Amino acid sequence: MILTGDRLPAVACNGILVIGDPHVGSRRPGRRKDAVWPQAVLGKLERCVSIANERQLAVVILGDLFDRPVETDMALKNQLVRILKSFRHRPIVNVGNHDIQHTTLTDSDSLALLGLCDVVDVVATSAPVTEFQIGTRRIGVGMTPYGQSIPTDARGSFSGTDVQAWFTHHDIAFDGGYPGAVLPFAVDGCDVLINGHIHKTQKSILAGRTRWLNPGNITRQSVDLVDHVPRAWILDGSGELEAQALPFESNVFDLTGRVVDAADEALVAREVESAFVTLLQAESSTELKRSGDGSIIRDEIEAKFTADSTSDAVRAIVRSLLGEAVERHAAQG
Repeated sequence: MILTGDRLPAVACNGILVIGDPHVGSRRPGRRKDAVWPQAVLGKLERCVSIANERQLAVVILGDLFDRPVETDMALKNQLVRILKSFRHRPIVNVGNHDIQHTTLTDSDSLALLGLCDVVDVVATSAPVTEFQIGTRRIGVGMTPYGQSIPTDARGSFSGTDVQAWFTHHDIAFDGGYPGAVLPFAVDGCDVLINGHIHKTQKSILAGRTRWLNPGNITRQSVDLVDHVPRAWILDGSGELEAQALPFESNVFDLTGRVVDAADEALVAREVESAFVTLLQAESSTELKRSGDGSIIRDEIEAKFTADSTSDAVRAIVRSLLGEAVERHAAQG
């Protein structure tokens, strides 16, 4: 079902299994060196099925179920459907930026087909979604898809619930600000807000009564996630998250050109941060649209390297990040 303000019936369960962005896709991310792809992603989802069914858990996917809005590999889509239909409780999926070609979900997106065929329930419009009865406690759940405004007031969304939770898929400034990021704020009536989109697990932030959480995704796509531990999480009736281990290999990235001497770490960190802010500003504006291959912003970054006498190690890192940004832009174009 595709939800555009509709509410699902209340569900009795022992908790909610929260699954961070799976990014299911037939195309292997550039620096991953898996011999076979995307079995690593599907294996994690299969483990999530086991956890949810064994423990009688409802399921929420935080967005970016797909890595590209239109997945053309039919065999992969059939495998994914088979896995998703194995959940005892139908998963509720928020819409992420990788799930859509336009600003909202449309019939041209692969995720829409899964919703229309009742493989999953897709939340396409920011709204209260359902209630879960977890033991003696009731938890109300709302969702806001990517690109839609996070509510500032959730009061009145549910009646008589013990906890109100909201799920989002946004750029949130958990660890310092960067261009376009939303600073956590108090959402009236909301106890816990759980965000997807940001791929690393973040420290929680309390804003008023609202605790902002970012569990991180289950698929490590880029080398900056080399130290990230992919996990699923169980949301209990009190609004707390409990980590659940998922299978993963540690050595899955080609780190050529990305390893620097330990003695240079402080300098490297400062230089990378400066160059990375430039890259983020370009990616969040029209710079990449002006040149599909990133040549304009590439020239600007190279000029900054020269002006700042940037080390070769940092140049290699930022050039790699730019390449990944251009690839993302091309995939979404």
